[in-house]
Amino acid sequence: MNENLKKLLITGGAGFIGSAVIRHIVNNTPHSVINVDKLTYAGNLESLTSIENNTRYKFEKADICDATAIQRILNQHQPDIIMHLAAESHVDRSIDGPGEFIQTNIVGTYILLEEARDYWSKLKGDKKDNFKFHHVSTDEVYGDLEGTNNLFTEQTPYAPSSPYSAAKASSDHLVRAWKRTYKLPTLITNCSNNYGPYQFPEKLIPLIILNALKGKELPIYGNGKQIRDWLYVDDHARALLHVALTGKITETYNIGGHNELQNIEVVKTVCNILDELQPIVQNQTIQNLKLNIKNYKDLIIFVKDRAGHDVRYAIDATKIAVELNWTPDETFATGIKKTIEWYLNNKIWCERVKDGSYQGKRLGVIKS
Repeated sequence: MNENLKKLLITGGAGFIGSAVIRHIVNNTPHSVINVDKLTYAGNLESLTSIENNTRYKFEKADICDATAIQRILNQHQPDIIMHLAAESHVDRSIDGPGEFIQTNIVGTYILLEEARDYWSKLKGDKKDNFKFHHVSTDEVYGDLEGTNNLFTEQTPYAPSSPYSAAKASSDHLVRAWKRTYKLPTLITNCSNNYGPYQFPEKLIPLIILNALKGKELPIYGNGKQIRDWLYVDDHARALLHVALTGKITETYNIGGHNELQNIEVVKTVCNILDELQPIVQNQTIQNLKLNIKNYKDLIIFVKDRAGHDVRYAIDATKIAVELNWTPDETFATGIKKTIEWYLNNKIWCERVKDGSYQGKRLGVIKS
């Protein structure tokens, strides 16, 4: 076997980012991949139908909290790299029910680290020397940049605000501890807000697209001036594989899209593109509702802000550009156009993923 060919085990591979990584690996590289996912509400194998029959792809339905299952999968498939994406990831859901986030993001990461350590300790030669555990995290662990022009760097202290970001911060600390204490060869990436095709429709951009097309209100938290850096998911997928293959053990790499925008700007941009691609007068759903609106922006409403809502995130992605020669291909203008076109052309996928557990309603409201 070619020693440059790698077998990657990806946890959470049926999720939004994980499925993008898998499609990229299968479609654009000679490497092979094992997808480990327990298929919760946001895990959807329909995101992988285009590559599911490829001989370099295997799927294992398993929970990272199930040590026995993880042990079997590692021993059976003998991966060269573990890329850990499995996580509960929606801030609003973490406010409604933090317990699942603690269990999956912290306990699950601990179990995966322990099974990976046991597996790695038994490897021999180059297989052991070249093994990597790549932990995929978020810029939300850094907290809030309100009132500054600063950017998150790899040295920014952690200050998580939500149960989600606190759980992810905890998992990051575990990964670093397993490297320092047990010498497990780990590295970490922290990314900014992802968007693109196949995103579960509770996140901002797909929620706005799908609600707008149905003539539903477009809810904006607070004044809508919260700032995020937007990263097109296929750019992120390229970056993750690049880090997994070429990144240096013990290092952390921030991955950003260089697209700082206020949430209200994002929503208005989506509305403007929808006005161009599917004007109100051609939208039969809205015509049937007899809504008195001239464009999609007329559907925008402002709602009570999220509890503990961070005002600004912004990533400095200089390190990955300089050390690993990675930069994003998409601007927000090009990426958002591709995203909206994909949702317009894949309405059946959108309906099928909404299995009743989520119906486009607001989550994360603290009940008094």
